[in-house]
Amino acid sequence: MKTFKDYQYVRPNMDTFQERFNEEIKLFSNASTLEEAERAFNTINDLRKEFDTMSNLASIRHSINTKDEYYDAEETFFNENRPIFEQLENRFYQALTKSSYEVDLRDSKGNLLFDKAYQTLKTFNDAILEDLKQENKLTFEYQKLLASAEIEFQGEIRNLSQMAPFVQSKDRTIRKAASDEIANFFESNEDTLDTIYDKLVQVRTNIAKTLGYDNFVQLAYDRLGRLDYTASDVANYRKQVKDHLVPLVKTLIDRQAKRLNIASMKSYDLPLSYLSGNPTPKGDRKWMVEKARKMYHAMSPETKAFFDFMETHELMDLDSKKGKSGGGYCTYIFDYKSPFIFANFNGTSHDVDVLTHEAGHAFQVFMSREYDVLEYIWPTLEACEIHSMSMEFFAWPWIKEFFVEDTEKYRFSHIESALKFIPYGVAVDAFQHVIYENPNLTPAERKATWRKIEQEYMPYKDYDGNAFFERGGFWFRQSHIFEVPFYYIDYTLAQVCAFQYWKRSQEDYQTAWESYVKLCKAGGSKTFLQLLDHAGLNNPFKSGTIESILPSLKAFLDAIDDTKF
Repeated sequence: MKTFKDYQYVRPNMDTFQERFNEEIKLFSNASTLEEAERAFNTINDLRKEFDTMSNLASIRHSINTKDEYYDAEETFFNENRPIFEQLENRFYQALTKSSYEVDLRDSKGNLLFDKAYQTLKTFNDAILEDLKQENKLTFEYQKLLASAEIEFQGEIRNLSQMAPFVQSKDRTIRKAASDEIANFFESNEDTLDTIYDKLVQVRTNIAKTLGYDNFVQLAYDRLGRLDYTASDVANYRKQVKDHLVPLVKTLIDRQAKRLNIASMKSYDLPLSYLSGNPTPKGDRKWMVEKARKMYHAMSPETKAFFDFMETHELMDLDSKKGKSGGGYCTYIFDYKSPFIFANFNGTSHDVDVLTHEAGHAFQVFMSREYDVLEYIWPTLEACEIHSMSMEFFAWPWIKEFFVEDTEKYRFSHIESALKFIPYGVAVDAFQHVIYENPNLTPAERKATWRKIEQEYMPYKDYDGNAFFERGGFWFRQSHIFEVPFYYIDYTLAQVCAFQYWKRSQEDYQTAWESYVKLCKAGGSKTFLQLLDHAGLNNPFKSGTIESILPSLKAFLDAIDDTKF
């Protein structure tokens, strides 16, 4: 049986690939029967899977070791050629929307495929090809810069992921020093980061104008496949957060200050929840994976099959290593029907979150991988995050296996940190709306904009005189702003939905779990709001939704004496 290391990578010959793809589009367009059209449709999907598989294998292997010259070159190849692939997909969507068999194909493939096709056609034409290559090149530069971080701290050279335990240190002087060193890294690269982002804003704005948009905002929404909500709906959601959640988070910060015995909380105090230390898993990576195996075997037959598949095919790369990209993600390798989990374990509770959060993504795509329409295997991103964040809560009955005596502390932290995160996630979204509605802001004005928005949604953030963060440099750390614009509010929308699953699982675990599996199986076969209806979840955009979930969360936190931790 093949494992990930055996998955074969071959760089596509783009000339041959384009010829094959265009020939199938021609066969599809000229089909004299529905059967001929469907045969060409399926072959085109096979070609799309082939290209995506090779692109993903190169990307995964490059992120595992960014110093690998071979895969560095392959990643460069795909950054240059992915726009050509998008051009081919665009031609396929054009053929699809002009097909004489559209009615029949809508019956067999579903209306959503066509809705997605029409939307995607608005986001691409041949005139933007070079700009897309430039956009990919710039995001790659950002990724490489952050992966290259070598921070000297306590006698060793560390990357950004390896600084996490020091940022959460019980020793306040260490926390501050670690925070300052991270700030120093970004400040020392400030001009480069400003230049990269300025070029990204300009090239994205130019792409939007070329395509006929007023600015990049709506193009970004269309790129993300947002079919049933608008920037206006998101603005109303942000208002709910500001009105109802920000005041609650302020009380949680005050509780945290009491636990830490700190009169005046500073930004570098925020990552530490308890003087006794944040809850940590009680074993190493091998131990945690063993606990995860037992958990998923007990959770359901579906999760047992899923986790066995991940282990058998060695589809998790979890250790933090020099030269490895930061962060964590889940992706999908089409030709092997394989989810893949990438992470950087660092000894914090984040390690367990990866085994639940990223596994939630992987479980969803594992459950929906048999769709013959590629567009239905993944949903849009805000729906994807429901799977991951909800899986974190469905793991609660087994969480003691990981945290032992820290279990109650972890559960308190889990709810508290999720609530605290939402205003930050909303701030990232608000920032991007301002930036792309005003693309000619200077780097200094962008930072000032961030600081103003940060003070609006996180009024408790005091940087204690750190000049770089005080003038608004913190957002440099948020990779989504550079790499996937406007993909961040999705986490907060999903968190509101995940909180609904948390509440339901406390009341009736099995019924909540059945709804969750139903949601995962649906994949991307429905729009975001349709998926919520399908699973019986309340719409976060509707006024009152956020307000309605807070009482039970607040009651849970208030029932725990956090001063004993």
